[in-house]
Amino acid sequence: QLVESGGGLVQPGRSLRLSCVVQGYRYRSNCMAWFRQAPGKEREGVAAIDGSYNTRYADAVQGRFTISQDKTRNTLYLQMTGLQPDGTAMYYCAADWRRDWCSVNFWDVGQYQDWGQGTQVTVS
Repeated sequence: QLVESGGGLVQPGRSLRLSCVVQGYRYRSNCMAWFRQAPGKEREGVAAIDGSYNTRYADAVQGRFTISQDKTRNTLYLQMTGLQPDGTAMYYCAADWRRDWCSVNFWDVGQYQDWGQGTQVTVS
């Protein structure tokens, strides 16, 4: 089970850190990712990280968002800086347990077997 937290209401230009705790089993060396979904839009990949700490980012967040993980805490993070109103969305973490690396098209939702319930981020 994946449980996100850390969302909230922030002003434009501010920062926020999201967390995703993996519950029920030990954090493994697999591909983990953050997605977001704004009202009326499709879910889109934001960032991904693999067991070797290699990362991938969507062009829209490159340089502003940072994905990280703490395996000892079973936790995935997303540090978001310079948030703008277009960052308003429900943010989800996802796990691809089948591989220990993230593909170039990490944004493909079909690759992930487990999803969290989401945490809302509102930038206004």
